[in-house]
Amino acid sequence: MEYMRAPATSSQGNILCCTCGIPIPPNPANMCVDCLRTQVDISEGIPKQVSVHFCKQCERYLQPPATWVQCALESRELLALCLKKLKGSMTKVRLIDAGFLWTEPHSKRIKMKLTIQKEVMNGAILQQVFVVEFVVQSQMCDDCHRVEAKDFWKAVVQVRQKTQHKKTFYYLEQLLLKHKLHQNALNIKEIHEGIDFYYGSKQHAQKMVDFLQCTIPCRSKTSQRLISHDIHSNTYNYKSTFSVEIVPVCKDNVVCLSPRLAQSLGNMGQICVCVRVTSTIHLIDPNTLQIAEVDGNTYWRNPFSSLCNPRQLEEFIVMDIDIIRDLKLGAGAGMRSNKHTLAEVWVQKTSEMDTSQQYHCRTFLGHLLNIGDLVLGFDFANSNINDEFLNKMNPHYVPDVVIIKKSYDRSRRMRRRNWKLQEMARDRDGMDTDDERQYQDFLEDLEEDEALRKNINIYKDVSKVAVESDTDDDGAPRISLVEMLEELSLNDATGGEGADMMTD
Repeated sequence: MEYMRAPATSSQGNILCCTCGIPIPPNPANMCVDCLRTQVDISEGIPKQVSVHFCKQCERYLQPPATWVQCALESRELLALCLKKLKGSMTKVRLIDAGFLWTEPHSKRIKMKLTIQKEVMNGAILQQVFVVEFVVQSQMCDDCHRVEAKDFWKAVVQVRQKTQHKKTFYYLEQLLLKHKLHQNALNIKEIHEGIDFYYGSKQHAQKMVDFLQCTIPCRSKTSQRLISHDIHSNTYNYKSTFSVEIVPVCKDNVVCLSPRLAQSLGNMGQICVCVRVTSTIHLIDPNTLQIAEVDGNTYWRNPFSSLCNPRQLEEFIVMDIDIIRDLKLGAGAGMRSNKHTLAEVWVQKTSEMDTSQQYHCRTFLGHLLNIGDLVLGFDFANSNINDEFLNKMNPHYVPDVVIIKKSYDRSRRMRRRNWKLQEMARDRDGMDTDDERQYQDFLEDLEEDEALRKNINIYKDVSKVAVESDTDDDGAPRISLVEMLEELSLNDATGGEGADMMTD
């Protein structure tokens, strides 16, 4: 719609248009609207066809100079992006209204109807409506280009742990999924003794390193390699490498502390069991129930290693048990655990049931054990261990057996398990055949340790039905339904497997 507005005058009579001669109300230009339109085009200089760039992979539009934004069809965000394309050519006119005209979704055309005003001859204000067509052109954004290239990365975070068990890595994977820090990675590659994260920018890699240092005990080193150099603009292109080394101690490891470190932790015994690895290493003394936490900095100043790996654990049967009450600790002793019970036990190897050989030791699992139970422990009496601190200890203080955990029927626990964990999509290279057993160990640790599973997301497994009335229940710990989350599916949001959500 086009019209001309003139200031009010005292005369109510009509005048003749100076061009065509038809009677019109008086106005500053003394011309009718049709003649004025032939003389002046207020939309002159505004392009009627403009190009916008669209990435088909991530469905984002380019907002110059280098920003990619997510916009739905006929949305406010898309309207603002299109108007910014015309902002430079509309400095002399006043925008009154803007809106979309319907086009085919696959036509790669976006039509916008604009209403503008401008003051023309002798102060007359002319309003005009016209259509601008935006042509959608395909262009791959930088992020998608890096993903398609696969090898185009600017920074890599190499996470390593020199152990034979991957419990810490399984725990780290769940933390990354919960905080969604894996989404910025171009590629995730699992290799021997660790995992590599590839990023398109150094800032994303640095963010990952900061997260690792806050969640697990580790240390890091940084290096960079020059790729190219522009002598004209004095710019450098580097590839950065962040090397993160996690402490080589996992849950259920038996360790021998240095005398200096044991004294600083409250005069606890040098032989300890690692009960948990989170942001610190949680240790417990099986002889006194003293507990201590060792952070990354303390560990690297006083390093210690594991005395055994999970494959060296042997199965024992409890022959007798005696709870120890009111144990008095020496001066300067640290905190004691309230979740465990100290007990003296006599155990016998299940592989030596035809002999009378029994072993006596103390354990922190007195609240779980009964006569006849099966336990997993490490046999010090019949092992040849080469450890710097253990070799210097008085043999009188070295126990014959250190009990690690109570043993349950694994197949029965797997049948009852009605929950699951999410996994990151990653490239697997040189995987060990023992990974499935290690993953089952990690799942059992989650069932047994409530404090450990508070930091991760556990989802209901709808494919399994929980068995509530088992007559042969062996008392194995289980995760309650209250602690489980409902897994979100794409079908819930779109009604189909990845269907597009189109707005009319």
